[in-house]
Amino acid sequence: MNSEPEKKDRDEDDAGSSDIDESLDRAELIEKNGEVISHNAKYLIHCLTVIGQVEGHYVLPSQNKTTKYEHIIPALVAIEQDRSIKGLVIILNTVGGDVEAGLAIAELIAGMKTPTVSLVVGGGHSIGVPLAVSAKYSFIVPSATMTIHPVRMNGLVLGVPQTLSYFDKMQDRIVNFVTANSNISEEEFRRLMMQTGELVMDVGTVVDGEEAVKIGLIDSLGGLSDAIEKLYELIEESGDRYPDDEQEGENT
Repeated sequence: MNSEPEKKDRDEDDAGSSDIDESLDRAELIEKNGEVISHNAKYLIHCLTVIGQVEGHYVLPSQNKTTKYEHIIPALVAIEQDRSIKGLVIILNTVGGDVEAGLAIAELIAGMKTPTVSLVVGGGHSIGVPLAVSAKYSFIVPSATMTIHPVRMNGLVLGVPQTLSYFDKMQDRIVNFVTANSNISEEEFRRLMMQTGELVMDVGTVVDGEEAVKIGLIDSLGGLSDAIEKLYELIEESGDRYPDDEQEGENT
């Protein structure tokens, strides 16, 4: 028969091991996927980072900082299903990347019931624009910039009318998504996209934080504390995310 002191010591050891395992799991999540779950907070929120280049169907060179869409998509599905996670904050500092992968991630974020807030720091360029506006509310710091330009393709391109038609359709998808999820008009967005004289050897426009808010692309200027405060506000306004949440609350 085990004595009480021995049982108490064993329980303490198990608790200590559990805490260590949990800390290692969080560290691995940050290192591999750039994701963090805040536990000791007013509400349980998940932090998702989109940094470097959005990697799609092709693996980029190892020296590139990348956000892999095969990591982000399952994470978004898990966040939406997890009832303990009350909100999602998305931190963006990206140069863009794979158009279809970035648009797929943006569509998933836009379709979430979980309250979402995005914050652009550093840059939200190219396909980073749809990612920034996909959240229910978007912030940008004053020093950040966003590049708006037409769809481009690297490598071999067939010089046939169908190629131009494909580019137009892809561009329409981006324009429609951005204008549907922000306050910028289609005419203004297309004007910025096709502007000449702004970028060297390219077509498009670079806007800073203040300009992005002024043209209606981003909702507000602000930093991390503003984004967290707004997310808490959205959580409190959203109520129950699922129909049976209220019933469960009444039964407990």
